[in-house]
Amino acid sequence: MMLSAKKKTVVLFIPDLGSGGAERVFANLAGALAERGFEVVLLVGVLKDAAYLETIPRSVRICELGCLHMRFAVPGLIRYLRRERPQVLISALDHCNLAAVLAAKVARVGVRTIATLHQTISQSLLGTHSFRKRLVIRAVLMGVPLADEIVSVSRGTADDFARLAKISRERITVIYNPVIGPTMLRAAEELLDHPWFQPGQPAVVLGVGRLTAQKDFPNLLRAFARVRKAREVRLIILGEGEERSTLEQLARSLGIADQVALPGVVRNPYVYMKRASLFALSSAWEALPTVLIEAMACGCPVVSTDCMSGPREILQDGRLGRLVPPRDENALAEAILAGLSDKRSGRVSDADLLPFTHQVAGDAYASLCS
Repeated sequence: MMLSAKKKTVVLFIPDLGSGGAERVFANLAGALAERGFEVVLLVGVLKDAAYLETIPRSVRICELGCLHMRFAVPGLIRYLRRERPQVLISALDHCNLAAVLAAKVARVGVRTIATLHQTISQSLLGTHSFRKRLVIRAVLMGVPLADEIVSVSRGTADDFARLAKISRERITVIYNPVIGPTMLRAAEELLDHPWFQPGQPAVVLGVGRLTAQKDFPNLLRAFARVRKAREVRLIILGEGEERSTLEQLARSLGIADQVALPGVVRNPYVYMKRASLFALSSAWEALPTVLIEAMACGCPVVSTDCMSGPREILQDGRLGRLVPPRDENALAEAILAGLSDKRSGRVSDADLLPFTHQVAGDAYASLCS
C-alpha cells in the first residue's frame, strides 16, 4: 500500500554491498520500502565488491560515505545527516549500529534510529581472546539500547541481546529477514551449466556461506566423508573466506578432494539450491541463516545444526527439516543420509515461508518507519 502523506526518507546504512547475508537483506529491504512509497537511500561505507548492486531498484538512491572502516564513520555520517536530514536511519552490523546511534545523537537533526541485530552476541564471544572484539561487543551492548528502535532477526537473538544488555525484552521487535521475493525465485529457474548436475550424475549436497569459523565447514567435510562411505555423492560449498586453504587441506587429508568443489562466490546461488539433492547448514552459531530459508524456498530439502539461533525457528522445531547438535559430525552424516533417502523431504508450504517474504518483512519495517 502506498503512503498518502509526503514521502519519508529512509536511509539504510551498512558497510558495503558485499556477498554476506546482512548485505543481501538490506538490498532486499531497500526495494521493499521503496515499493511502499518511501524515498530510500542505501548508504554504504564503500561500494567495492558490490555483489548485490544489480538487484537494487533504480528508485533507490545509492550513496557512498567514502569510509572503509566503520569505526571511523561517525564524522562523515554526522555531516551526511546534517546535510540530508532524513527521517529514519536503519543500520546493521556492530560498527554500523554504533556509528549510527552516536552520529544521530551528535547531529541533533531528529532522525529516528533503528538498529538491527544480525548476530547472536553470546556465541560470537565464545572462544575469543581478542581484547578489541570484546571491547566492541561491550560498546554494542551499551550503545545499541540508545537507538529509538531495536530490531532482531530472530527470537533467539533478541532474547540473547536483552539478557546481555540487561534491557527489557519488550524493547526489541523481531522481524524476520526479507529473503523470499520474485527476483530470487526467477533466478532459481535459470540454466545451470555444471557437469555435476547433468542427468545420471550422483546426488549433490550443497553448503553456502562465508568460509569462516562460524559456518564450521570442517564439520560438514568430516560428515560428508562419512556419507561417502555409504553412498556415492558429491559436495559443493559456495562462498569465500579465510578458511579456504584449511578446508582444501582437510578435504585432501580425508580423501574426498575429488568429490568436493569450492567454486567461491557465484552470481546466482539459487540455481544450485534448486538442483541440489540436499542443503546442509553446519554452522556453530547463527542469528537467522538466510541461506537456509533460500534453499527451502527453492524446493531443496534441508538439514541443519540446531545452533543458537535461527534454524529451530525456521524449521519449526524440526518439522520442516532435520536438526542435529552443532559440531557433531556423526549426527550430521546420519541426517544427510536420511535426507537423501527421504523422498518426502523438501515439502514446505507457502504458509511456512510467508514470514520470510519481502511482503511481510517490508510491511513490518514500513510500520516502524511510519
